[in-house]
Amino acid sequence: MSLFEITALLMALTALFSYINYRILRMPTTIGVMFIALIFSLGIVALRWFGVEVGQARVAEILDAIDFDQTLLHGMLSFLLFAGAMHIKLEDLRSQKWAIAILASAGVIASTFIVGMLTWLVLNLLGTPISFIFCLLFGALISPTDPVAVIGILKTAGVTKSLETKIAGESLFNDGIGVVVFMIILQLAYGGVEVSFSQVALLFIEEAIGGALLGFVIGFIAYQMLKRVNNYQVEVIITLALVMGGYALADRIHTSGPIAIVVAGLLIGNHGRAFAMSDNTRERLDDFWELMDEILNALLFMLIGLEVLIMPFTWSLFITGLLAIGITLFARWASVGGAVSLMRPFRSFSPGVVRILTWGGLRGGISVALALSIPPVPERATIITITYIIVVFSIVIQGMTLGRLAQKM
Repeated sequence: MSLFEITALLMALTALFSYINYRILRMPTTIGVMFIALIFSLGIVALRWFGVEVGQARVAEILDAIDFDQTLLHGMLSFLLFAGAMHIKLEDLRSQKWAIAILASAGVIASTFIVGMLTWLVLNLLGTPISFIFCLLFGALISPTDPVAVIGILKTAGVTKSLETKIAGESLFNDGIGVVVFMIILQLAYGGVEVSFSQVALLFIEEAIGGALLGFVIGFIAYQMLKRVNNYQVEVIITLALVMGGYALADRIHTSGPIAIVVAGLLIGNHGRAFAMSDNTRERLDDFWELMDEILNALLFMLIGLEVLIMPFTWSLFITGLLAIGITLFARWASVGGAVSLMRPFRSFSPGVVRILTWGGLRGGISVALALSIPPVPERATIITITYIIVVFSIVIQGMTLGRLAQKM
């Protein structure tokens, strides 16, 4: 199939699943679409168990052709991050800056080591020996919360504004730290090289700080262009060029594309919205990016649901994945609780903040994409499968119950 035919098929399925969800399930669109896609995929797998072949091999071939990690990390992610960052107010972000900074840095690193250690112990106890370095690699890809999943679900969760800012802000910025940690451990796992403190510091400067500086520069250039134009069609094109060109440039010069786009989105969504746009442009631009966000989110979550068709499932891996859910939640609780305890002498927190931040730390497509980006080794299948199980649980169970937990607290 051609790229156009694959895209058309995926959009048709997304539209069909969205319709079914709206008419019958009434779940939030992203969760509903993924849930229906998951049931659809499991139905195909179940039919194969009964000896009925309904084109699973063909569907798996199409999904392999899509290359999920490239499609998300170097395609859809830039649009989704920009759309999310545009609607976060800098004043809210500043009021929670220390909480966000600690959760997005120390929290991710602590969670990486907790997940790595516990996963190594559990897998060895279950008779699935795996080297400690690959358990750390799994910890690095599963510890950052996913901004796409988080922001998409927070819209309907009903948490307080301060908690929403903490959860969304952390998820937007912890990708930079998570990617740096992931890349360092990947080098250790495959390169067999010594990684010094200076190398780690340089990588962090290139990825995180370099990405933030690039985002500010390209965001400022786009802001100056928006100030000099009063035509919403042109201004939409400028923001599209900012997102696509900025992310591609970040990839080319080896800085963090996600952080660059988040910073640019914050600049345009705040100063650009206030000082560079007319009321008509502001309304049209918001409508455009909200629609883009909804379409791509639905398409992404539908893809996550279909990915079960190419996952290497066994009963042993399924049980391991269920145990890994508990490990990941415990690591999130321990890292968040530690960060909140450090900050309590200096600021107050709302009741139940640790529980809500723990349950609201959703994992999504980025974790699956990072797992799929691991080169072919025996450990890859185990990491991909348990990552997928955690992501499905996170989106469906945590995403559907976060609002009720927030109301209870």
